[in-house]
Amino acid sequence: MKKVMILSGAGLSAESGLKTFGDSGGLWEEYDIEEVCSARGFRANRQKVLEFYDKRRAQLKECETNEAHKIIARIKEKYGDKVAVLTQNVDDLLERAGCADVVHLHGFLPEIYCEHCKKIEYIGYESINAKERVCKCGCKKFRHNIVMFGEMAPFYATLYHELEDLRHHSDSLFVCIGTSGAVLNVENYTKYAKFSILNNYEVSHLDIAFSKCYIEKATAAAPKIEKDIDEFFNS
Repeated sequence: MKKVMILSGAGLSAESGLKTFGDSGGLWEEYDIEEVCSARGFRANRQKVLEFYDKRRAQLKECETNEAHKIIARIKEKYGDKVAVLTQNVDDLLERAGCADVVHLHGFLPEIYCEHCKKIEYIGYESINAKERVCKCGCKKFRHNIVMFGEMAPFYATLYHELEDLRHHSDSLFVCIGTSGAVLNVENYTKYAKFSILNNYEVSHLDIAFSKCYIEKATAAAPKIEKDIDEFFNS
């Protein structure tokens, strides 16, 4: 029995023009991260946070999928349930590339939810206040469907389930694309799989933990990773 888990981070979407925390210029430099990305900041200035995510949705609308997104979608289509696709990203670029069953560990930018009953609503790239919204429960307060610092991440349970699934397969492969390991302990995740592949743009402390590393842009590494996965399943 063979199983692959692909976990991606900001590096996957960087070539599509989405800025990360550490990038200079653009949307992030206009804001204090603690003010707009934490539960405490949301309590202190709700409207400022909602406007920040409105701008992020508007930015996402202008971005296009890149070749790495398309290749992951093709891998998923080819191998189905034998491949689990999880991402730390909140964008919809994997979905736009045609990837099915993507697990967004930190939420999904094109969605909002009712603050009373938690019912999720898809709004795409529009402003959260573009029109008056009333939930079926009667509540008019909605927020972004993004996990902020200081909040629980419900889909981490899915992450741990998939890692255990890797462990229980006799032949398994963990693929990690575009993450520094600052939020998730991806270095430790390699212990759940027989083989592991890392793709990051720069050399890092993570490299030594992986069976194979591609130190280059995601679009350059993705065709090689696809070949590795094909060989893994066909060997």
